[in-house]
Amino acid sequence: MSRILVIGCGGVAQVAIQKACQNDEVFTELMIASRTLSKCDELKDKIEKSGSRTKVTTAKVDADNTEELVKLIRSYQPEAVLNVALPYQDLTIMDACLETGVHYIDTANYEPEDTEDPTWRPIYEKRCKEKGFSAYFDYSWQWAYEERFKKAGLTALLGTGFDPGVTSVFAAYAKKHYFDTIDTIDILDCNGGDHGYAFATNFNPEINLREVSAPGSYMENGKWIEIPAMSIHREYDFEGVGKKDMYLLHHEEIEALGRNMPEVKRIRFFMTFGQSYLDHMRCLEDVGMLSTEPVNFNGTEIVPIQFLKELLPDPASLGPRTKGKTNIGCIFTGKKDGKERSIYIYNVCDHQECYREVGSQAISYTTGVPAMIGTMLVANGLWRKPGVFTTDEFDPDPYMEALNKWGLPWKVVENPTLVD
Repeated sequence: MSRILVIGCGGVAQVAIQKACQNDEVFTELMIASRTLSKCDELKDKIEKSGSRTKVTTAKVDADNTEELVKLIRSYQPEAVLNVALPYQDLTIMDACLETGVHYIDTANYEPEDTEDPTWRPIYEKRCKEKGFSAYFDYSWQWAYEERFKKAGLTALLGTGFDPGVTSVFAAYAKKHYFDTIDTIDILDCNGGDHGYAFATNFNPEINLREVSAPGSYMENGKWIEIPAMSIHREYDFEGVGKKDMYLLHHEEIEALGRNMPEVKRIRFFMTFGQSYLDHMRCLEDVGMLSTEPVNFNGTEIVPIQFLKELLPDPASLGPRTKGKTNIGCIFTGKKDGKERSIYIYNVCDHQECYREVGSQAISYTTGVPAMIGTMLVANGLWRKPGVFTTDEFDPDPYMEALNKWGLPWKVVENPTLVD
């Protein structure tokens, strides 16, 4: 039995909340809070009609405002806060959790809204020189909270989506059950869905386009290697989807796995993209529409990428249009009992099945379900210890069991086709 505060009511949040309310033996009380109270109330009505026994309440909150968050948390008195708002708001929510003495869970690591922020920029540039990758998002800002969470006796669980999240649990599971030593990890994220639009993003456009347009990077022998965006391309044949073009990107779980599994010699992340998506993105980037720096338009300052977000389809609206499947997982190579071994641990998820269950496409579903699972494990104490952690730092078995139970069954294939 637990009382949870969920901050956010977008596509991922709506899946996480609905799955939590299906799991009403654990989540007996839940508050939905976001800037748009009407969205929270609509979801509450939907849940109450579903027959869930979870007691759901709603509230309006500005997640950029720590004082407002503290007031809400003290009023509701949850055991934990699940942050499924924007990565920009990770630190304000972590601050509020520390001040009020509650556990913290999120799905994506911190990045700044304004990449020209004079407080953030020098620290970022120093990190680029020291570590060798230039992506705007990294774990250093949240790992800096380690001692404060330890001292407070609180758990902060970072990145319990699919990637990051499930992919890191797959790594911990492979290490525990299949390998004595892991040599390489290739994380593959394939979306074979078709929504019918010429161009749309499957999650928050602002976050998605910043991530995809950044230089790619991977870790080899403990060091970062950065490459021009989309410059490493491979084709892979995915079960349930078929052959797809995929490109090497920077991704946050590489950083955490590299720190927590330093024996792994190489860690890479690939994501599939169609040519239409890439053509649109490159055009938008060329004309400055992916910029985070404000520009003056008729006397009003606007941020180009935020304006673009308003023009693109809302990812939460893609559910009824999207058909096809996703295939997301990790290919591992290494040794067991002195012999070479390779396996692929992955999940295949169907967009239309997700929509029939919770009114969402599979991208939100594959992130929202693990968000609920991570929160459940913190709430029931199985994944609870003082400090700041990523999902690969706990026993993977209860998480893997929960994936099978709550809608994301996984498979293990021996001797898969490797990515060269």
